Amino acid sequence: MKHMFFLCILFVCALSNAQNQRPAGKLQISDEHRYLKQENGKPFFYLGDTGWLLPERLTRDEAEYYLDRCREAGFNVVQVQTVNGVPTYNAYGASSHPCGYDFEQAAREDMYGYWEHMDYIVQTAERNGIYIGMVCIWGGLVKAGLMDEAQAVKYGTFLANRYKDAPNIIWIIGGDIQGDVKPEVWTALARTIKSIDPDHLMTFHPRGRTMSATYFNDAEWLDFNMFQSGHRRYGQRNGEKNYPIEENTEEDNWRYVERSLATSPMKPVLDGEPSYEKIPQGLHDPNEPRWQACDCRRYAYWSAFAGACGHTYGHNSIMQFYRPGIPAAYGARTAWYDALNDDGFNQMKYLKNLMLAFPYFERVPDQSIIAGENGEKYDRLIATRGGSYLLVYNYTARPMTIRTDKISGDKKRAWWYDPTDGSLSYIGTVENGVATFKPKKKKGAASDCVLIVVDAEKEYINPAWTSIPDAR
Repeated sequence: MKHMFFLCILFVCALSNAQNQRPAGKLQISDEHRYLKQENGKPFFYLGDTGWLLPERLTRDEAEYYLDRCREAGFNVVQVQTVNGVPTYNAYGASSHPCGYDFEQAAREDMYGYWEHMDYIVQTAERNGIYIGMVCIWGGLVKAGLMDEAQAVKYGTFLANRYKDAPNIIWIIGGDIQGDVKPEVWTALARTIKSIDPDHLMTFHPRGRTMSATYFNDAEWLDFNMFQSGHRRYGQRNGEKNYPIEENTEEDNWRYVERSLATSPMKPVLDGEPSYEKIPQGLHDPNEPRWQACDCRRYAYWSAFAGACGHTYGHNSIMQFYRPGIPAAYGARTAWYDALNDDGFNQMKYLKNLMLAFPYFERVPDQSIIAGENGEKYDRLIATRGGSYLLVYNYTARPMTIRTDKISGDKKRAWWYDPTDGSLSYIGTVENGVATFKPKKKKGAASDCVLIVVDAEKEYINPAWTSIPDAR
């Protein structure tokens, strides 16, 4: 029965892909060093899903179904663990290291092996307009001594030669590890790949509550920064002392953005692993409360409005592709294919639509837009603007006083934008100066909202619109 389900789904996917092919292309750093862009100059807002165990746990049919759903949900990047063990095995029982680090024998024309399956995933993602954020090897494996510096050169050479011509690769060095743990291995891996494949962007995925800018910002191979804000709630520090942010600010992922962008030379940055939907707060105790879709939205809008070049969403069940019958990590309860219907997974596209609706590269974070108190913790207002528009994210729907004179125009138009469904509500015309806005609180649901104020002479969005069109 399950086999027939996926066959039906694949037929629908094939029809959809035939009409919606959006080939991926070369990504670059924008001229102002804050954002990413495509080779043709169009802005690229990195909207990632966390699909860590995709290469290991999904069959071809399942991978195609998952990537098609990611495209429908607006994701343009999927982050994967290329290998989760040395060796690791995929759904077909094929080994990632059939001959250890002698990768000349890793691929054979007479068999469908581990790397042929990885090729299929990369190619299927490309057909869906999705980049594969390829975490080459998980950090804990290197920490355990399962890849040394010499092996990193062999492995990097193999990966770079195999995928240098794929248009939809983003290299991710590290993998939930601090950059000062075996830095010689990470440097050897990164430099080897870059020497063979200089055309794909590269970053580093660090340990929870740390950021790549601390360790590798000056590295010639690091194109953009990544931080992992992690899964803990306020006050859940657990005795750790090496945070780059203040005490009792664990959920304030906007702080990592500010600190990364203040590092010289400035490089684009994004949250590569915030709290996952339906994962326990603090990660390890399944009896703790679970992070919900509203928390995922808060992390996304806070970091993007603080100046991030994108954002990565995650779901407890999807990242490990949990299904009944296999062991569940971190108390996962929902099958991955059911989790694709959860709110957080399907609401992230509204952030991308909003970011790309206005002149993109001129946008900067600007807290001076807030005339009153910025607020602390969940009451924190986050503001960003271009020359002729401003956006303010308000998680608790509290009244806020805004300086509309921070953008051009004697008269402004204003809207409310709902991050839960992408709907627009026109407020009307507002005068230039200082104005107070009072969002409506929702009953029985999170009340987060975005205030949009635009120079009345600009036509980025229309008062008659009820939503912002999907970004392409």
